[in-house]
Parts: sequence; C-alpha cells; structure tokens
Amino acid sequence: MEKVTRKLATILAADVYGYSHLMDENEELALQNLKICRSIIDPIIEEYGGRIFNTAGDSVVAEFSSTVECVNSGIVIQKTLSDRNKKSDPASQLLWRIGIHLDDVIIEGSNIYGTGVNIAARLEGECKPGEILISRMVSEQVRKRISFAVNAEGTRSLKNISEPVEVFSIAPEISDNLEEAIIESNDVTSKFKAGVTSNLKAKAEIPKIALVPFSNLNNDEESGYLVDGIVEDLITEFSMIKELEVLSRQSSFEFRENNQDIDEFSKKFGLNFIVSGSVRTSGKRVRLSIQLNDPTIDKVIWSNRYDRIMEDIFDLQDEIVQTVAIALVGEIEINSLNRAKRKPTENMSSYEFLLRGKELHHKFEKDANREALGMFDKAIEADPNNAQAYAWKACTVGQALFRNYSDSDDETLIQETIKLVKNAHELNENDFECHRMMSAVYLSQHNYRLAEEHGRKSYDINPNDPRVVS
Repeated sequence: MEKVTRKLATILAADVYGYSHLMDENEELALQNLKICRSIIDPIIEEYGGRIFNTAGDSVVAEFSSTVECVNSGIVIQKTLSDRNKKSDPASQLLWRIGIHLDDVIIEGSNIYGTGVNIAARLEGECKPGEILISRMVSEQVRKRISFAVNAEGTRSLKNISEPVEVFSIAPEISDNLEEAIIESNDVTSKFKAGVTSNLKAKAEIPKIALVPFSNLNNDEESGYLVDGIVEDLITEFSMIKELEVLSRQSSFEFRENNQDIDEFSKKFGLNFIVSGSVRTSGKRVRLSIQLNDPTIDKVIWSNRYDRIMEDIFDLQDEIVQTVAIALVGEIEINSLNRAKRKPTENMSSYEFLLRGKELHHKFEKDANREALGMFDKAIEADPNNAQAYAWKACTVGQALFRNYSDSDDETLIQETIKLVKNAHELNENDFECHRMMSAVYLSQHNYRLAEEHGRKSYDINPNDPRVVS
C-alpha cells in the first residue's frame, strides 16, 4: 500500500451566495464580477501565507499553515469585498461566504483531500452572506488573537459528515444596502438576533436577565454544589457587564426554592430574558445544555449544548457570557467582557473545594460554617494563589463573627478576616469580591476613607452586584 502523506492545515473554502441564480440572469456580468472579486481574493490569500489548491466555478479553496493568518485573511477578504459592494451598483454586487476548519489532511501532489476539506466546504454552505463560519478547533486557536468577536452558533449536522460540528461565526462589516438580504437569508442566528433586537427596543434599553438554577442531571445529589457553582459564577460574570441588568443570586435561586412558575417568576421581577440549563458530569467531562428564553412570548430563542473536559469550564463560562451578552446588546465594550473573565484558579481541585465551601456558606448554619472554612482551607492548600478562596474564607469568618458561630473572641476573628482579605487583595487586586470585603472590614473599624475607596473600586468593577451597591 502506497504511503499517504499527511499534514495539519487550516482550510478556507469560499463561494458566492446565489451564484447560480446570478449566472442564470446574466452570465457575462456574473463572470465579469467573479473575475474582479478573484483579483481581490487571490492576492489577499497569498499575502497571508495561503495557497489556493482548488477552484471550481465560483468556489475557492485554500490551505494555510497558520490558523490565525487564515482567519485574518478571511476577515480582510470579507471587508474588502464589502467595500467594493458599497461602491458598486446592485447588479454588480457579489456576496461571499467563507468556511474555515483545522484538520489533518492528505497531500497528493499540489492537491489536498480529506474530511477537513469537506468540513470547511460544508461550513461555507451554512454561512449567511458576508459571514465567516469556523469550527471549534479554529475558534480555540483564534479567540484571543483576532479583533472581531467569535460567536457560538451551536452544533450542526453537516451533509456527509458523520459527527455533528460545533460552529462559531465571525461577521466582519457588510454593506449597509445588503442588510435586508442578510436578514432574509434562512439563517437561525440572524433571525434570533433580529428578534432579540426587536424585543429590546419594545421593552427597555437595558435588558433585565435572570440565570435560574440549572437542572442537575447526575444520579447523585453530591454534585449539586458544582451545578449551582457554575450558575453562581455565571451570575457574577454577567453582573459585571454594565449593559445588562442581572438578577441577584438570592432572587434567582428563589425560582427553585419556591418552585415558581416561569411566567409568575418573570413578572415578579420584570424580566426580559431568562437563562436556564442543565449539567451532567461523567468522570472528567461535563455536558452543559443552555437556553435563552423570552418569557413574554414563552419561547426559547437560542440554545446550545457544550461537551467539554472539566478543566475547560472557565473558558466555557467565558464563551457563554460573550455569546449571550453580544446577542442581547450587540458589540458591547470589550472592557466589560474582559472584566467578566476572572478565572479563580487553573486548579480544578481548588475550584471544586471553593464551590463546596460557597455552597456551605450559603446555608447560614453553624455546622455548615465550620465545614465551609475547611473547604476553603483545602482550596488554598490545592492552590495557594486562589484569591477567591481567601476572600470567601474571609467572608465566612465574618459570618461566624456576626452570627456568633465561633468560640473565638471578636478581635481574633476581625484580625483573621483582615489578614485573609489582604491576602486575597495581594493575589488579585482587580477582584471586586476582595474590594467589597476590604470595604466591609474598614467600615467595621470606622475607617470611612478606606471603606469608601475600596467600595468604589468594587462598584467600578461590578456595578450590578446588590452586595456592592448596598
């Protein structure tokens, strides 16, 4: 058997939306405009280190050794073609679609074959005009390396591809006079965003959103701390985005505790949107299903399912926050999203102990308080740089002080709280929890200047948390 030559490559597939129809209307004009577009596309691909290895009709397929350069070339292509469309009469405008995938491919002479090429081509076929669709492997490579938002679009079954593919979109600037054509394309995402925008204009400038407790699909109740912990972290991260009004954890968890009807719950708090979901864990893997609901029309307007290893949970939370936030309020300030990305630790054992401790802390019971302190100690032992573990231990010591859970004298507890908060602050001076607790400590000591200083810092980082506002 002849040896097969393989290599890892990023494949870009592009074609013209509705080209067959354009050819049917006016072959000469369609061909002329295609040649003009190719004179734009081909040099850009070459400039970014790509090589065109296949063309047929209106399609262009190229390979790149760098995934980032491949995506950047796609963005430049779409923006340059958009600029051309703005200067052209409607009959000469061509809308392009681009699909990109990273995979191991087969090299045969100057040509390339394999599933990777097929997936890129299928992604291109799924695009709406002017859009770029990329696979998860590409998204992981470029998410923090390009200047455009990468938006999760869910999992799709592609023709002749055995496994579903998780898809992400990039939408560079498109021509204004093509907006109607884009909206009318049969794409779920465009309808979703258009529907959300319409709802927001009718309801309020700042959407009010609640994240209710996710369903625990595991067979054991023991893992409930992880499920609730994920939701609590998401609530905190969403609340740091000033363009959203986020219901507090206490109010959000009333939904489960009071077994409320979703309509009753949304009316009680005046909600525009509700995020719900479910979590199932198996070994080191976690499967999270999430959906965005509009309670006023009793309709799920977006949903997605994620299947990841547990170590990816923080990146997954970032992805959910960015996807939902951008869908609701558009291209929000990047500082808002960066504020929301605050990994407590890279150590999963430390993170799990942190979540267990927070669950126990929220019970407001003497025995649970003592157990929570033990959990935070274990979190710190697993990762001495886990600032949130110190901060939450400080909060729990404060709980013991004010609720008389501890046999230690008040001054000892106060000094321990101060030490823990300072440790947390030294590890992460940009964590709003640390500043919030520092403010509370200085307030108890009647040091109003420092209490106000840390209170303001906490508010600047997270203006929506009710504990900060109070």
